[in-house]
Amino acid sequence: MIPFLSLKDVTALHGAEINEAVTRVVNGGWYLQGEENKRFEENYANFIGAKHCIGCANGLDALIWIFRAYIELGVMQPGDEVIVPANTYIATILSITENGLKPLLVEPKLNTLEIDDDQIEAAITPKTKAICIVHLYGRNAYTEKIGALCKKYGLKLIEDNAQAHGCKAPVLSSDGSNIQEFKVTGSIGDAAGHSFYPGKNLGALGDGGAVTTSDDALAEAVRTLANYGSQKKYVFKYTGRNSRLDEIQAAVLDVKLKYLAEDNAHRKQVANYYYDHISNPLITLPDRLPDEQNAYHLFPVLVGNGKRDALHDYLEQNGVGTVIHYPIAPHKQECYKEWNGMSLPITEYIAEHELSLPISPTILGKEIYMIVNILNNFV
Repeated sequence: MIPFLSLKDVTALHGAEINEAVTRVVNGGWYLQGEENKRFEENYANFIGAKHCIGCANGLDALIWIFRAYIELGVMQPGDEVIVPANTYIATILSITENGLKPLLVEPKLNTLEIDDDQIEAAITPKTKAICIVHLYGRNAYTEKIGALCKKYGLKLIEDNAQAHGCKAPVLSSDGSNIQEFKVTGSIGDAAGHSFYPGKNLGALGDGGAVTTSDDALAEAVRTLANYGSQKKYVFKYTGRNSRLDEIQAAVLDVKLKYLAEDNAHRKQVANYYYDHISNPLITLPDRLPDEQNAYHLFPVLVGNGKRDALHDYLEQNGVGTVIHYPIAPHKQECYKEWNGMSLPITEYIAEHELSLPISPTILGKEIYMIVNILNNFV
């Protein structure tokens, strides 16, 4: 059996250092808001290229605190609108509605699976205050057009970077003629939410998340909100919550952060083999991005002729684990039943045809070869 993802194997890659880090925390007797958090936050902020990193309980909380902080700072108020891709994991949208803000769902491009920047401007109204892009599947979603729209309309740019640790986006020269530099996703917009769920490229041994930003006021508000709304013990500025990254998870993440580039490089080798060798006409691969612009958290394909579920079963029968991301689009979920009548055909097509193939830093060359052969023999 070739698993979709073996967390045991991924952890074992750096197991000795992880065990050492966990033991250090356990024996140290300090389990929250200590030196491990400070060290990881500093290292992760430097990696992202942001001034601040604030650890929190999970990726959903990270996004919730960004929007809530903007409300507390008077930048937004309940009822304001946030443009968001319709094709995303539901957490992105939950963070918006949790704060009484209104999501404006914009379709993706079928060839990229990311938000269609050609459709964003038509969705902007006087109540729109932000664009939230999602680097879904690990693919860079930022474009210069999105940046230009934010400047034109005075919108905040928020990144959902839950799936894209180590991905980069090109920044063009002022005349747009060439790439001036690459920026790590999570540092492109005004703020970004990150998830360290165990299956992510940078995964903890439990839940964890973080906010990155170079905005001092926003960083202070986020840190305060995630600590019961308190900046000083027993003094509460906001009605916040308890949402903190614990010391064990911070220590584990700091170990794994050192190897993220190496682990992502292995993922890219796997992905490039898929791109070069998958030749089944039933299977459509998304546009191939330059290696810098894809962290390959997932490797999604679209399966035609209504054969997605059949291919999933066929692969399982042949010992290959796959996962469907995400079979029910957010606007078709019961929790957003007021949207169930919306027609978002591209988003719905992706939900009905997407299948994710195994990709991880531990998958072997012979396993990739087997997977591609099985795929190409499917009829």
